[in-house]
Order: sequence, then C-alpha cells, then structure tokens
Amino acid sequence: MKARHRPILRIRGIFQPPGDSGVSATGPTGSGNPSRPSDHEESCVRRTLAAALCLALALTCVETAAAQYNPKMRRQPSGLGVSPTFEGWYQNPDGTYTLSFGYFNLNREEVLVIEPGPDNHVSPGVADQRQPTVFTPSRSYGVFAVTVPADFGRDDRVTWTLRAHGEEWSIPGGILESYETANLYMKAHDRYPPALVVEQGGPESRGPNGAWAEPLSGRVGEPLALRVESWDRQGHGVTVRFYRHRGPAAVEFSAPRGVAIPEGERVARATATFSEPGDYVVYVRADHSDVRVAAAGLEQCCWTNAYIPVTVTR
Repeated sequence: MKARHRPILRIRGIFQPPGDSGVSATGPTGSGNPSRPSDHEESCVRRTLAAALCLALALTCVETAAAQYNPKMRRQPSGLGVSPTFEGWYQNPDGTYTLSFGYFNLNREEVLVIEPGPDNHVSPGVADQRQPTVFTPSRSYGVFAVTVPADFGRDDRVTWTLRAHGEEWSIPGGILESYETANLYMKAHDRYPPALVVEQGGPESRGPNGAWAEPLSGRVGEPLALRVESWDRQGHGVTVRFYRHRGPAAVEFSAPRGVAIPEGERVARATATFSEPGDYVVYVRADHSDVRVAAAGLEQCCWTNAYIPVTVTR
C-alpha cells in the first residue's frame, strides 16, 4: 500500500484537560483495626484496583489512538477547522506536472468560508491560486489543482494552508513516488476521465486540472441557466454535478444530485439561483455514473473538473 503523509496541525491556544478527582478509602467498621482491612479484603481491593487501572489504560490507549489517527473521532456540528489533503500528482503530455488537492471539513454541519489570504493560501507564489473558499462538511476529493513546470524538482513542494476556528492545517504536495496517480488513464480498469466543456466553443477538459470559462452575469433570486457538455470516449455513462466553489452566500442548484446525461447525448442543463450579490465560482465535475469519486482510491480516476465564474448583482 502506498504510504500517505498526514496534514500538519497547529492549534492556537492551550488545551487544559480536566483535573483528576481524588479517591479516598476508609476501613470497615467493627472488630479489628478500623484503618486496615483484612488480608482477604486487601487482596480483593488490589485486584479490583488493578483491573480498573488496566481498563482505564486500555480505554485511554484506544481514545488516544483514535484521536491521533482518525479525524472523524473529533468531528462535531461546528467549531472545528478544515484540513487540506494532497491527492497526488500526474505528468501532463507537455512534460509539466499537475498536483491535485482536496479537503476534509471536520464539521458535520458548518460550511466554512475562508477567503484567500493569510487563512487560505498556497505557497510558493501568490496566495490565491484558485483554490476553493467554500468548504462543505466532510471529505471533498480533488477539487482543484496546481500545475508546476517540467523542471519541478523531486524535493520541491507546493503547500496549501488553511486556518479556521483557531486551527491551522497545512499539507505539502510534490512529485513523490508514492503519490503518483492515474488521473488521466486508469490502466487497471481501462478507463479515462470524461471530456467536459463548460462554454460553447471552449476547450475540452480532462482530469482535475480543468478549464475556467469566461465569466457569466446573474441577478439575485433569478435562476441562471447553466449548459455544459460531457461525454466518455468509451461510452460509459456520465453524470455532471454542480457545486459552489467560491462565493459569499448560498447557491441553490436545480439538480443537487447532478445531471445524468442520457446515452447518445452530451448536453447537461441546470440552473443556479444566488441568494446574495457578489463574485462566485461554480465548480462543475463530470464523473462516471457507475463509479463515484469517493471510490476512486489511490488511482484518483476518473473525473474531470471545470469552473464557471459568475458575477451576481441585485
């Protein structure tokens, strides 16, 4: 199995565990020394205390291991941070490399919005490299990518850092042997990512490093028509899904579960209704209808990303 590195977590402030409660014991009443139990009673007490200590140690080890290795154990409705994830890398036909990133929002209900800057930045380079600013609960895979030049070294790194609720998470990405993926072709199952076009006459995207469309304009409360094309070169069914990648407020999509494209067709249509004015980005993902992204595994195949900027006014 490929080795995977965990994100680095820094927590601002100090965690103060509750203090231990003291336990006192008194001897039995009646004949004999009231301050000392009999040998039989003392043996029973020792065995009871030993069993309790073993149980406490076992529970402590289980809880410590769970807290250290399973982030789901510390999930709650709100108030936690979001961890970036490095999904892996692949080489492009022109010799450059694409590094794919996702995230894990530890909150079960809270949607985090973190604007580019000190609390949401990619380095080296400018802080804003088109990473998401909207983080829905739980795990999201391969939502954006960074392309690096062909001479990007094996020891070079691209790091994504996120801060929220006093927690800072960072994850480095690079050309690591154990992280090479099959985003553009999964040989084990003979599959390619679907083609995706998000504007008429625009380029075809394949894989996580998708194209950005020309900006659209919309109005608050008025459904904005979205039309994209997607198909699979081997005839697999394709489903197109729409998400809020960036933007100050909620967006309602007419197809929250995605649009399954009928066999022999290529066009998927949906609408997006914006609740507040501002600059948004709609994240469009095309994947195979029979294999969800969550089941992609270490190969990270097969889906395709693209992005549609939208300026919304009243």
